[in-house]
Amino acid sequence: MSGIREWLNSHGLSDYADRFAQNRIDLSILPDLTDDDLKELGVLLGDRRRILRLIAELAPKPQVPVISGSRPLEGAERRQVTVMFADLVGSTALSAGMDPEDLRDVFAAYSNCAEETVSRFGGNVGQYMGDGILVYFGYPNAHEDDAAQAVRGGLELIAAVTGLKTRVPQQVRVGIATGVVVVGNQTPSIIGETPNLAARLQSLAKPNTVVISEDTRRLLGQLFELEDLGTRDLKGIAASVQVWEVLRPTASTSRFEALHPSRMTTLVGREDEYELLLRRWLKAQQGQGQTVLLSGEAGVGKSRLTVAFSERLKGERYLRIRCFCSPQHTNSALHPIIDHVERSAAFARDDPLETKLDKLDTLLRQSWSSAEDSALFVEMLSL
Repeated sequence: MSGIREWLNSHGLSDYADRFAQNRIDLSILPDLTDDDLKELGVLLGDRRRILRLIAELAPKPQVPVISGSRPLEGAERRQVTVMFADLVGSTALSAGMDPEDLRDVFAAYSNCAEETVSRFGGNVGQYMGDGILVYFGYPNAHEDDAAQAVRGGLELIAAVTGLKTRVPQQVRVGIATGVVVVGNQTPSIIGETPNLAARLQSLAKPNTVVISEDTRRLLGQLFELEDLGTRDLKGIAASVQVWEVLRPTASTSRFEALHPSRMTTLVGREDEYELLLRRWLKAQQGQGQTVLLSGEAGVGKSRLTVAFSERLKGERYLRIRCFCSPQHTNSALHPIIDHVERSAAFARDDPLETKLDKLDTLLRQSWSSAEDSALFVEMLSL
């Protein structure tokens, strides 16, 4: 088993050498190992991911056909990607003041926490760089809200790292940049200025803050409250860069309206649907309850039609309740209701538990809710 022991030692994974030997795992078995196998061996999440990547590198790479007189076909493509660079604050001081085994536990807890957090927002860890982590949003799978998801992931990462149960409280700095890169079968997997810009922005961030580039800001609309940090000259970046600090998500209820804060264009080609909504509204005013389901492919104008209809009802007496689903909360059937109640109660992100309970109590006093109902709301909101 000396071969597997040497392989583990060469990659800083010597802690697992005895476990591999006890289970008669040698180099010939490595390609067959799965994440569940490593979990059964007691390998930590971050180390499991590292081992699986190293195993993948052992596989023989297929030969790329070369056409005479041309360059190898690498399957690379240009793509817009949002890149996050997150770095643990004070790691050098930690290294000097902690036992190496304790320090390893801190780094393992941080990397596991970071990977789990960003993955919930569609992020993919591209590279570990010491105590830094490089995360891609929009590669390999692209989404229309990758920039917003990166910012949400950065804010959530700060909260998660701050809440880690380690011997020393941890803090993190986050930099986020968006730009066109080349992705594909290459090393590194993403080539361009954007990863470097994200790393430089991270160096500007104060502990437990998120700093973003101008290109990222343009994709956010009014989804977040931002502070203008002015233009900065960054090492390795040719032009001065406009820098913004993310403070918190806005209280905007509609993602469509947050992304279209300025005056919208005239509604065109939806006269029939608009008239249908008006007819249903008139029947509702006459006491005949109505339900309308508005469905269609993304981008056909569903949100724009509802905004136009809402503008038509200005001055009318009615109660509007707006709930929004989210692809990031598919495991929470009640998320739209929870979000609506939190917005109605004016919960702030940094409100302590007592403040949230007081705000919820104030909201429920305006209705007919009983004490038993209040207890159910508290449980639903995980307070």
